Amino acid sequence: MELAAGILGTGSALPEKVLTNFDLEKMVETSDRWITERTGIQERHQAGPADTTSTLSVKAAKKALEMAKIGARDLDMIICATISPDMPLPSTAALIQRDLGARSCCAFDLAAACSGFLFGATVADQFIRNGKCKHVLVIGAEVLSRYVDYQDRETCVIFGDGVAATVLGVVDPPSGILASILHTDGHYADDLYIPAGGTAMPASQETITNRSHYIKMRGNELFKVAVRSMAEVSRRVLEKAQLSANQIDLFIPHQANQRITEAVRERLGVPPGRVYSNISRIGNTSSASIPICLDECVRAGRLKKGDLILMAAFGAGVTWGAVLMRW
Repeated sequence: MELAAGILGTGSALPEKVLTNFDLEKMVETSDRWITERTGIQERHQAGPADTTSTLSVKAAKKALEMAKIGARDLDMIICATISPDMPLPSTAALIQRDLGARSCCAFDLAAACSGFLFGATVADQFIRNGKCKHVLVIGAEVLSRYVDYQDRETCVIFGDGVAATVLGVVDPPSGILASILHTDGHYADDLYIPAGGTAMPASQETITNRSHYIKMRGNELFKVAVRSMAEVSRRVLEKAQLSANQIDLFIPHQANQRITEAVRERLGVPPGRVYSNISRIGNTSSASIPICLDECVRAGRLKKGDLILMAAFGAGVTWGAVLMRW
């Protein structure tokens, strides 16, 4: 009988500092009303000097391991989905492995921006299904405040910091991941990117002066592509599992923009009460947004055994995808 992979435990960690829209009004030409109407965001968390992607990840991972009732040494693999690593070398996953004490597993980073958690969960699903791994820790982790230009009102109001971890392992059917579809289209790469810091534009005094190490975004173009792509891939993953949108118990979209969430929900025909959103108090945490939502739902008792969960994301690259699972 084919093995099935599901989520055994979840955990999340947010920095203590909260940055409100009113705080941003003092930093850049914007207003609480402008931000709320265009994004749905009212506040977001911001990492402190001692916070790093790996330190927050370890906190979240320990909570997920505790819920899954396993130890770090029981892990066969760690996947850290992030675009804000501690450093270029080594991988953030290696630092997490070290600090967790997970000595016997492989660990690597995965860069798919806001779709990163779904990419990581799909990779973990394959390793568990083919029997190569028994327990895989998949983390969505971002400290984007290090890359946000607080002089750019188009981007600084959107992004927040946060981490969430999930332990995936073997579950009894019909529970587990039922279907997943992932996509990338590099033709849109210049619509959301960080120009400097890599081999194409190494760090220099000029790149610092030009503020080239910060996130650059063409939001209007991405909005249309995001809505279309997330709705289409969600429909396709439902068709793949031979299910319909009205059978979904919970839809967790990437928390990019409340207007995007509403547009995708309407296109799919999912009732408003079955959509989870925390963007008003968390903001856009890229790869961490979906697993943070998932952890909140689990700990609030919103999920029960047998529930169908649809997760969909869209991010820089551009990347997009959907994962359908039965709890």
